[in-house]
Amino acid sequence: MKKLILVFLVALAFSCGDKKKETPAATTTTDTKVEKKAPAEDPNVAVLTIEGNDQMQFNKKELKVKAGQKVKLTLKHVGKMDIQVMGHNWALLTQDADVATVGNAAALAKDNDYIPADMTDKFIVHTKMIGGGETTTIEFDAPAPGTYTYMCTFPGHYALMQGKLIVE
Repeated sequence: MKKLILVFLVALAFSCGDKKKETPAATTTTDTKVEKKAPAEDPNVAVLTIEGNDQMQFNKKELKVKAGQKVKLTLKHVGKMDIQVMGHNWALLTQDADVATVGNAAALAKDNDYIPADMTDKFIVHTKMIGGGETTTIEFDAPAPGTYTYMCTFPGHYALMQGKLIVE
């Protein structure tokens, strides 16, 4: 009786293996899970995501978009530290802005989310400041073709947290 049960279990195991259906060569099918696809992305919108962490780093040093294109940028703070200790934002500067000058002025602009009020003409767009585990999204139209610097304006972060937005 034990041998019969063992033979039955082995046969059952082999029969449960590959469940592909044999069909004529022209129409081969396989068992696959049907995945629900997200709605088609609008080709006129550049959807970008960038992450900042507790080590004062963005995960991307370069982003690309087309001139005039609508941009939807999401900043994710993947760290755990509080906004008061390790806050991050994403700020896109004009081409004539000096990163160190803006960064140093930003350090003194705590009351304005570290965006210096007397230098707003040096910013094209920026997100709000966020802390660990938070996410924020902004939408804007890409500027004229060229290379633009983006940075985090939290005090001292600009030294490590910057990159280039290339507008083609």
